[in-house]
Amino acid sequence: MLKATVNQQTFNIVSDNAGTTIDEQPLDWDIVEIRNNHFHILYNNRSYNAEVLEADYQAKSFLIKMNNRQYVVNVKDRFDILLEQLGMSEAASTKVNDLKAPMPGLIVSLLVQVGDSIKKGDSLLILEAMKMENVLKATGEGVIKNIKVSNKQNVEKNQVLIEFE
Repeated sequence: MLKATVNQQTFNIVSDNAGTTIDEQPLDWDIVEIRNNHFHILYNNRSYNAEVLEADYQAKSFLIKMNNRQYVVNVKDRFDILLEQLGMSEAASTKVNDLKAPMPGLIVSLLVQVGDSIKKGDSLLILEAMKMENVLKATGEGVIKNIKVSNKQNVEKNQVLIEFE
């Protein structure tokens, strides 16, 4: 189960062997990737062009352009929902210990330096993965203690990129 919030409206998404439902309504659509980050969607006999403009996999936040309108999409998986129900979602994200690579890729640009103070949402670095540039942002507050990577360096999934005090 996922919860997706699109421009302040929340939807419950369930996918299983029977198919996908959104708010208990079956989702009958056809989606094709035309080129990198560009998709064509057929839904209810209507055609849509979609483009992923920004993707922050760590925060599970995306900026999507569909038929020339932009949508901010935030996703919570079952673990995020459970932490929220237990009242632990904010506590888990306030203090940051390190930033790990969410996927293998190439460091395109470092946006911070050792000693910088960061706040939740601050951009830290750009990671290129699957021909897409992903801006990795801070999930909480902290001070940069150590940067363990450099520009143009290949990284593996879960590799520590930045350590915080």
